Amino acid sequence: MIFCLLLLSTLALTAAVPAPRALTRAGWPEREPVVALWVWQCLVATVLLSCLTALLLGAAAVFQTVRAQVFAPAPPGVAEAYDLSAAPLWAAALTLLLAAGAAWTTAMLARELVEARRRRGRARAHLRERAPDLPAGLPAARGPLLVLEDEYPDAWWLPGNPAQLIVTTGALHRLTSHQLDAVLAHERGHARARHDWLLHLSTALATGFPRVPLFAHFCDQTHRLVELAADDTASRRCGHLTTALALIELNQHRGVLSCANTHRLLGERVDRLLEPPPRLLPHHRALTTTAAALVPLLPLLITFAPGLTALGG
Repeated sequence: MIFCLLLLSTLALTAAVPAPRALTRAGWPEREPVVALWVWQCLVATVLLSCLTALLLGAAAVFQTVRAQVFAPAPPGVAEAYDLSAAPLWAAALTLLLAAGAAWTTAMLARELVEARRRRGRARAHLRERAPDLPAGLPAARGPLLVLEDEYPDAWWLPGNPAQLIVTTGALHRLTSHQLDAVLAHERGHARARHDWLLHLSTALATGFPRVPLFAHFCDQTHRLVELAADDTASRRCGHLTTALALIELNQHRGVLSCANTHRLLGERVDRLLEPPPRLLPHHRALTTTAAALVPLLPLLITFAPGLTALGG
């Protein structure tokens, strides 16, 4: 049991500190933002699963009731292989620390979801107030696309079921039809990929654990990569040049990305679209995604190793 706890702790620390720093310095995430998002999610899943399985083992060692429930279906030799009866004092302290971390993580996630729902409700109420001012002949507010009368050029999406796409008349006057298609394809890319859930998760973890490098980098990189992924969705449909021009027309008066959380210069996205970097080869992309998806299985393999050894013996 002690060996498993040490391995799980080492794995969690490796995924939480050096791995994200190396990933932020890599150049390929800009070329493949979707793959990079998967890798970041797998790193986060590895840390969370490592902590959860360590908490389960520690609780089973400290509390007889938990041990009886966890190992009830297993043969007696499996429980003996974990040697749960010889739990040191530091294992009990680690279990309490992990339990507090799990409770805090749950509270942060619940808080983020409640606040997101509240913000979404206020945004929808604001839209309902502005919808009656629509000029004649524009789409109705009940459709998937809502057009608001506003000289300020803007376009965004409101998460929900279904997601609501909003565009102002200022954007309609400023953009050509092809550029408008690119902007709407960008926002639909966010909606189809459900980027709101990923943003909520990264924000909650970064808020709850601001000093953990993985969660801090995960939040920053997620806000950046979802925009790059949505740009790729728009460029595949409407072309790189059209998408770049649409971003310039829609954002040149601000000087920053339309996503207020990123505070990154628009030039990074425009330069990427005008000079698209070489893509990963398909087999390299598949290999990277598969390897990233298998990483979260390591905590489970470490945890079940003693039990599998006992069954094999």
